[in-house]
Amino acid sequence: MAYRLITQVVLIGTRVLGRSFAEAYKQAAASSAYQRAQAQSGNGTAGRASLSSGMTLDEACKILNVKPPQKGEANMEEVMERFKRLFDNNDPKKGGSFYLQSKILRARERIEAEVRPHMEKAEQEAEIKEGWNPKLYKDKK
Repeated sequence: MAYRLITQVVLIGTRVLGRSFAEAYKQAAASSAYQRAQAQSGNGTAGRASLSSGMTLDEACKILNVKPPQKGEANMEEVMERFKRLFDNNDPKKGGSFYLQSKILRARERIEAEVRPHMEKAEQEAEIKEGWNPKLYKDKK
């Protein structure tokens, strides 16, 4: 009698766990597909979260208290200055919060990720405009 009860408990528990894992997998797959679709559509980069950091550009700008990049251009000196100040103020050794420090770091990374492609494109255009000037070194004998 006891073995029958134990067997039923194990079987019911297995079914419940199996269903919950299957449902969690479906939700994770749907969420991943939705994020990929949003990333490919490119609709509204300011409101879209980065896939790597999970932070929107607006949230990153609010954390660092800077203006959002306009057409891929931002004052990176101001971003870095505010990042360093906030990062140092939230140092856990000085009684700060590791969580806040990590949010500040992710905010800086998110703004850099938004600005980096535009900066690289501008550098390439400047190099093309300037022309290719290789650095030549003479062998010293």
